[in-house]
Amino acid sequence: MIKRITGFILVFALTAALIACASDKKDQETQNTATAQAAKLTKAPDFKLQDENGENLSLADLKGKVVILDFWATWCPPCRNEIPHFIELQNTYGDKGLMVVGISVDQKGWSVVSPFIEEQGINYPVLLTDGEAYGNYQRLIPANMQGSIPFTFIIDREGNITERFVGYRDKAVFENAAKPLLRQ
Repeated sequence: MIKRITGFILVFALTAALIACASDKKDQETQNTATAQAAKLTKAPDFKLQDENGENLSLADLKGKVVILDFWATWCPPCRNEIPHFIELQNTYGDKGLMVVGISVDQKGWSVVSPFIEEQGINYPVLLTDGEAYGNYQRLIPANMQGSIPFTFIIDREGNITERFVGYRDKAVFENAAKPLLRQ
């Protein structure tokens, strides 16, 4: 009986050791994959959308600038809370090559967005989304977060996405993501 229990314990211990080794290897593979993905930049999808004056703006027009691209809506409290951060960042870093661009997903269009721009004193371009631009960027965030706003992308001077955020973030998060790119 004791030999049987000892044998069972030995088999159990060996199985646990094998699982632990496999888990460590999987953790290392996951870490290596994450590092490889971080090293591989995603080209930001181009768009051509209109501002409230009917002027077209495309991402291609902004090449050479570091872009903070924010998808938001007037009725979204977290979106509204981020806007003062973007105003400050545009004021502080606009002359250093930063361009904040807001893309509104408001279905009521300029009738609600234009007064909001004025009320908030937004000092950066605001565009209305179309289904294509919204969909192209939605696909670049985690599937379980798609449909959430705000979502924001940091895009380098070459048009590559370097960071993506879903949900409210503090000003320091955006500033820390953009500042190194402004030095390049």
